[in-house]
Amino acid sequence: MALSNEIVLRPRFKFDVEATNEKLLIGFENQKTKQSDFVVTRLDDHVFIRFPKQDQHYWSPQLHLEINEKDKTHATIYGLFGPNPTIWTMFMFLHFVVAGLFIASGIWAYTNINLGESYAIPLFLTLVMVVVWFALYFIGRMGKAKGKPDMYKLHAFMRDTLRSEGIHSV
Repeated sequence: MALSNEIVLRPRFKFDVEATNEKLLIGFENQKTKQSDFVVTRLDDHVFIRFPKQDQHYWSPQLHLEINEKDKTHATIYGLFGPNPTIWTMFMFLHFVVAGLFIASGIWAYTNINLGESYAIPLFLTLVMVVVWFALYFIGRMGKAKGKPDMYKLHAFMRDTLRSEGIHSV
């Protein structure tokens, strides 16, 4: 499924397969012992596929699959590519800090304007926060670009695992 939005930082996909969700989950669980190129972790209906620690770099993505039962013979697979949760949390924290500083410096500038005092410093800080927001966005895009080959490897592993179990999308 092609993504229509080019600004997506965490690509998602969804497709239906002709198999039960338990068969799919067991198929991924069996891959834990059959190969050592990826770390496969299962938690209920969720499968996490990531690279081993020695093969990871700062921008290494992981693939999160949620496998839901659609009916007795079909399942739906929801996939989400994303960075390491620690990296994602750090970026979200930085975005919230920048947003808070943007709002605070905007209020400070507005207050100084109304009081007739100099508002150059708070206005400058407000503009700096806008620049920092753009910088964070582009850093995230660069990280995604650096991790893109790894995303293809994760997707190929998922596809090959499904095919080895004789499962094809509907």
